[in-house]
Amino acid sequence: MDKPAEMFDRDYEWSALSRFIADPQPGATLGVVSGRRRQGKTFLLDAACRAAGGFYFGATEAAEAESLRRISAALTAHVRPASPFHFADWAEAVDALLALGAERPVPVVIDEFPYLAKANPELPSIIQEALRPLRDQRTGSRTRLLLCGSALSFMGRLLSGNAPLRGRAGLELVVRPLDHRLAAEFWGITDPHLAMKVNAIVGGTPAYRREFARGDTPKGPDDFDDWVVRTVLNPETPLFREARYLLAEEPDLRDTALYLSVLAAVADGNATRGGMAGYLERKATDIAHPINVLEDAGLLYRDADAFRENRPTYRIAEPLIGFYHAIMRPVWDQLERPGSAPRVWQASRRRFVSNVLGPHFEQVCRDWALHHADPELLGGLPARVGHGVVHDPKSHTGHEVDVAVIGIADNSKPPLLAIGEAKWNDTMGAAHIERLRHIRDLVTLAGRYDTTGTRLICFSGAGFNEKAHAAAAADPDIRLIDPATLYGQV
Repeated sequence: MDKPAEMFDRDYEWSALSRFIADPQPGATLGVVSGRRRQGKTFLLDAACRAAGGFYFGATEAAEAESLRRISAALTAHVRPASPFHFADWAEAVDALLALGAERPVPVVIDEFPYLAKANPELPSIIQEALRPLRDQRTGSRTRLLLCGSALSFMGRLLSGNAPLRGRAGLELVVRPLDHRLAAEFWGITDPHLAMKVNAIVGGTPAYRREFARGDTPKGPDDFDDWVVRTVLNPETPLFREARYLLAEEPDLRDTALYLSVLAAVADGNATRGGMAGYLERKATDIAHPINVLEDAGLLYRDADAFRENRPTYRIAEPLIGFYHAIMRPVWDQLERPGSAPRVWQASRRRFVSNVLGPHFEQVCRDWALHHADPELLGGLPARVGHGVVHDPKSHTGHEVDVAVIGIADNSKPPLLAIGEAKWNDTMGAAHIERLRHIRDLVTLAGRYDTTGTRLICFSGAGFNEKAHAAAAADPDIRLIDPATLYGQV
């Protein structure tokens, strides 16, 4: 299948779909496609159906009878049979979809599948029965049935545990946001500092540029503040209320106020369960459930501490939600009044740097180390990259490590390939390097990791002074990484 010219990237996803759809083996097969909203799943699947002559059906939140009428009408328009379809139940409808693949492999997409399953919870079991291995309707079909959904909590359960469809799917595809490099290319931003600032607000969600910002991108570094005012903080644009809608669209989030408060606590720097509980003035056990639900929904991400067992921290997975809670929600009444955005943004820029841009920069540094950094620069291939706190037994203090690169264990202690400190707004110097050296010594004493080859990495958005450059020139174990390097420009 030829990928549409207007589709940006998604080469991996398109190739995976192409292989699944064109698979010549006999028998109908099932695929599951998921991902957060606004990532382009519908565009991707609709384009695949058009390219391969398949059938696409987009479900809506409706009663079962209405959904059956809609898919009957849609399939009638697609097949143009002698008499129109009138499906009495989903078993009949699924068999009609399997019949589409009687002569050749055909993609059949049911988008927003969670809406249908909400109206009829037995639908996954009905599909399981339809795809029973020796059933004639399956063996005689080459339909490539693709179930798609944005409700991550539901889609995650669809193929897990004792779920009816577990073991039935031949494709499990997650459509993820664009990473920081692809996002910069998609937004047409070449300045790495500007790209980082924009990415800290809108992340890598494609729809936020095309539909939500109407193609409005900052013209340059000097236009960033004006761009924030005229797009993100402008009550006339869809981006203004998007963070609220993302939360409201999740079916498992019923007590919205509590979930909003949990996200607000994290956005305010309370990254642990205890910190969140203190912020909300509740017991830690009281917020365990909302934390788990937010994790399942893909809105909250749990990071394990690289140096301490059972001390996870949490971060907001969607940058726009983090920006909303840190900048917009505290002054929402002011922002809703037209013309207030410039004044609000002027007063919020410092908070943006400390609560939004700084933490986002740290996460981008971790992502770069895991996915983009040359293994030779790190001294090996990373198995995982995280962050954590290293305890100093002499001073009874903890030292935060922004980037911890752990290598692959080879029947021994896992190697700590590198530790790093990330500062967006600080010019880094010899003191930062000495701090990392001290932390490396503490990790060595703790004995959990092999630190014989641990490298020290300084990440800075503001640059490095002469002493830092001199130290890096004299010691190959010291690396200085700037935004241009993070964006692959050097």
